[in-house]
Amino acid sequence: MNEISIVAQEIAASRQRGIPAGEGKLWETLHLDAERAAAGEEMLRSLLDLLVLRHDGFASGLSLLLAHKLTEDSMPAERLGEIARAAMVSDPGIITAAIADLVAIRTRDPAAENYLRPFLYYKGFHALEWHRIGHWLWRDGRRELAHFLQSRVSQVLAIDILPAVPIGSGVFIDHGTGLVVGETAVIGDHVSILHEVTLGGPK
Repeated sequence: MNEISIVAQEIAASRQRGIPAGEGKLWETLHLDAERAAAGEEMLRSLLDLLVLRHDGFASGLSLLLAHKLTEDSMPAERLGEIARAAMVSDPGIITAAIADLVAIRTRDPAAENYLRPFLYYKGFHALEWHRIGHWLWRDGRRELAHFLQSRVSQVLAIDILPAVPIGSGVFIDHGTGLVVGETAVIGDHVSILHEVTLGGPK
């Protein structure tokens, strides 16, 4: 099946499940999901306000969410957020790919009843978006920081993707616990990963 056919099928499946295509519309839908969740569970209101409701766009919410996932004493959330925002500003393709990843999850995973749950809770999504930032650092020659992020993601989320690995968009990592992706692997567009080890062959 060629890439055009895959994209056409995903768009058709998305429409059947009521999934918006554009970035602004997607964030608006995610925002509404968060408002409904906050109304239904008061104990989550401050979390939802911090990570979704106070933000006016996808990039702002995602960078803060990712920062809070990896924060530690030596690398506070503010500094991690700066790294994430710098990567997204320098390479807008990171946001485009992250949106495609979220749409892929919502399209392919029957358990993803809305955008909010995978955005907040799916560690495969979080690890993938941190990898995109680490890969940007890698290509920019900042390899020590890229390896630090890889190590923190592996420690916190139990997903280990070498920062050199190029990964396409519309990727869905299901659960991901124990997933290892080696340095010579290449992951293309519209891929679902439902296993643990992905290693490339010799260069």
